[in-house]
Amino acid sequence: MTIDLFQKEDFVSHAGLDLTWKIEMDALSFEEWKCIAHMIMEHEPRPFCSAIGIPRGGVQLGTLLNQYSTQNFSDPYLIVDDVLTTGGSMDEFTDSYFRNRDTKNGHFGWVVFARTKPQDWIKALFQMPPIINE
Repeated sequence: MTIDLFQKEDFVSHAGLDLTWKIEMDALSFEEWKCIAHMIMEHEPRPFCSAIGIPRGGVQLGTLLNQYSTQNFSDPYLIVDDVLTTGGSMDEFTDSYFRNRDTKNGHFGWVVFARTKPQDWIKALFQMPPIINE
């Protein structure tokens, strides 16, 4: 059974937004996820201590990106997710994750798809254009 990556259907996003189309990342194979990790690394010159994937969508990507990590705690952390809609999940995760941890070396982020312009600390492999009605 095949799953379409892009699906025209009404659904409610994690942020509570009513959306009319979905990016179904479960459609990607393991080999495609490995390629995405490779693609991100071609565009990311900064070393990072560890890649941390936001559950559920970013976990596999974080695991795959860890092969490129330095494991040096003086380097920043790389926070990753599959699809960014508002960026709220990235902010919520980092606020929670770093609440009781040393953050002097910071963090930066990557997502595969961004439905809107991400925060300044996040890069997107694929950026959707702004919606004309906004």
